[in-house]
Amino acid sequence: MSEDTHQKPKSKITASRRLFLKTKLLKKAMIMLEEEKQRRQADREKILDERLPALQLSGLSMQELQNLCKELHQKIDKVDEERYDFSAKVAINDKEIQNLSLKIFELKGKMKKPNLKKVRMSAGAMLGVLLGAKVKESVDFKANLKTVKKEEEKKEEVTDWRKNVDAMSGMEGRKKLFDSAQ
Repeated sequence: MSEDTHQKPKSKITASRRLFLKTKLLKKAMIMLEEEKQRRQADREKILDERLPALQLSGLSMQELQNLCKELHQKIDKVDEERYDFSAKVAINDKEIQNLSLKIFELKGKMKKPNLKKVRMSAGAMLGVLLGAKVKESVDFKANLKTVKKEEEKKEEVTDWRKNVDAMSGMEGRKKLFDSAQ
């Protein structure tokens, strides 16, 4: 009894019957799709006929044709403005959706980190990979370093400041300081 409960129940529909039903459903869906296309095309033509009646150009004077052209240009300008407004609104909404989705992603805190494999490698093997050759002896890193010579700082002699105050007072003293700085 316990073996029967674990087994999957047998389907009552045979494979050939299932295939037949699938093909019927696909044919019906194709027919419905074609009918939907035809209905949309008919609706489109109907709306265009309502909004844009056929133009009667025969028998119109030059002035009437010019007025008709001006009206058409005004309608075109109005439609272009509306199209631009809608496209600007769509762009703003797209940017807002993108920002909100980023915020949601950050709030979830589920950043996908790649699974890295842990590789055990000795220092010699790492050097061999980096340098392109197998390094068998230890490398002395300090031997290849440049030596930097420190310049000795010039030390000013400490003199009595009281003697220097009289010499540096006034414009002449400032001139001496300026000249010595250059």
